[in-house]
Amino acid sequence: MDMDFSNLFSVKGKTVVVTGGSRGIGEMIAAGFLANGARVIISSRKADACEATVERLKGEYGGEIYAIPSDLGNMDGVEYLASEIAKREDRVDVLVNNAGVAWGASLEEFPEKGWDKVMDVNVKGVFFLTQKLMPLLRKSANADDPARIINIASIDGIHTNAMSGFVYGPSKAAVIHLTRVLSAHLAGEHVLVNGIAPGPFPTWMLSTGVGFKGETEGVDWQSIGDRNPSGRVGKPQDIAGLSIFLSSKASAYITGQTIACDGGIVAAS
Repeated sequence: MDMDFSNLFSVKGKTVVVTGGSRGIGEMIAAGFLANGARVIISSRKADACEATVERLKGEYGGEIYAIPSDLGNMDGVEYLASEIAKREDRVDVLVNNAGVAWGASLEEFPEKGWDKVMDVNVKGVFFLTQKLMPLLRKSANADDPARIINIASIDGIHTNAMSGFVYGPSKAAVIHLTRVLSAHLAGEHVLVNGIAPGPFPTWMLSTGVGFKGETEGVDWQSIGDRNPSGRVGKPQDIAGLSIFLSSKASAYITGQTIACDGGIVAAS
């Protein structure tokens, strides 16, 4: 029996793709991987935001990071991102499908374009980017250290939250089930597929939902944390740490799971 526990949580040298990586939870995850020696590729729609995040993270942590801006809400954007990665990399060790959007409107006024946009980015984009990057993931996959796919869902896909509107929660529930379906299909190829369902983190998306107008600094996040069983909102280390665990040897026997990273909200609901 192999009893070697060295480098159990290491991601050093892995090539990691993080979509929606220019801000919020995606930036937190990218920063965690970069700080721990991974080579990181981020993507989001806005080129200037991508480049600003690359410079910020490189200045803070050093290491190798670059951006490929792309809109994952349509197939042209998905295919562009996958093809550009294939031009620069011979393999992908970890794909973090984090890009996501929300849409708020009343039941009576909810538009078809809002429904389609959220489903296209949050579900369709996850599936088709995974499909297009499978050749590079397969090149990394082996029995001792499988390739990894991490789908960022939400606790709104597990429990009912009136704030999530009519499509965001259902889209994240679809991501959770897609995670199980993909995991069953790919386990035999040494590609592990797991999900993370974040609770409240200090992000632009949550800020807009709770009335902070998109601001993430200088606002009262503790008032949101006070509603949480743990008494706080999430920290970058919380979401990055779980992502690193799911990408390391420590999780090589785990697939098809979606883990709530929420301070206990789902457990208490």
